[in-house]
Amino acid sequence: MLSYRHAFHAGNHADVLKHAVAVQLLNHLGKKDKAFWYIDTHAGAGAYALREGYATKNAEYDTGIGKLWGRTDLPEMLSEYVDEVSALNPDGHLRFYPGSPYLAWRLMREQDRMRLFEMHSTEIDVLRHRFRDAGRRVMIYPGDGFEGVKALLPPPPRRALVLIDPSFEDKRDYSRTIKCLEESLERFATGTYAVWYPQVTRPESQRFPDQLKRIQEKSWLHVSLSVSHPPKDGFGLFGSGMFILNPPYTLAAQLKETMPFLVKALGIDDGAQFKIESRGD
Repeated sequence: MLSYRHAFHAGNHADVLKHAVAVQLLNHLGKKDKAFWYIDTHAGAGAYALREGYATKNAEYDTGIGKLWGRTDLPEMLSEYVDEVSALNPDGHLRFYPGSPYLAWRLMREQDRMRLFEMHSTEIDVLRHRFRDAGRRVMIYPGDGFEGVKALLPPPPRRALVLIDPSFEDKRDYSRTIKCLEESLERFATGTYAVWYPQVTRPESQRFPDQLKRIQEKSWLHVSLSVSHPPKDGFGLFGSGMFILNPPYTLAAQLKETMPFLVKALGIDDGAQFKIESRGD
């Protein structure tokens, strides 16, 4: 929805899961010399101030990155993620939080390319300013990423990570995500696709993981993190999930090491839990 601003939620527990996974996916693509593309259907502003503006309204980062900041006992996967956040806060004080485009830019190499979609007029202006010196390595498109991504597939190097993470404030985003994945796979079956989704009490969210599993019989991984029981009043985010099509073979083992730690670190009540499911080739 055009009213949505991710800055309200920057750095919360859902961002921790999403971005810790994204860092691993990008690192894996970067292990081969051949170029890759990073494509983001809902890019947002790229990075966010935590101590001013929208992020201060509910200080949601206190439920996420704030609980990991400064710790020295992080599992490797979380340590690599926090290192990337630290790069935006070189003085050691947590003031800024990187969105997915910033993380991708940090982990890209000279031969790699980034393609970003954003509909919100204010967000895209910030995004353009942030990457104003990037040249053709970064292309930013105003408009609907669900539709626009198809024109970019398959990318020239035939290697890419496509991140699909709408706000899901509009319940049509669930069906549109499914359709986008199905049509994208027809064009580029070997790409890595990562879908973030919220855990909320609405029925569309509850059935979404099973719908994603039916898109592709094999080669998928699903991880979810609940930080509490579902709220009794039915409102609010109590967890999130990441569903990856064509995941790297190393990711499941990394998550098995990491998720118990995240439950303890970010859990709010005894409803905190994680789930990992996968189907290999």
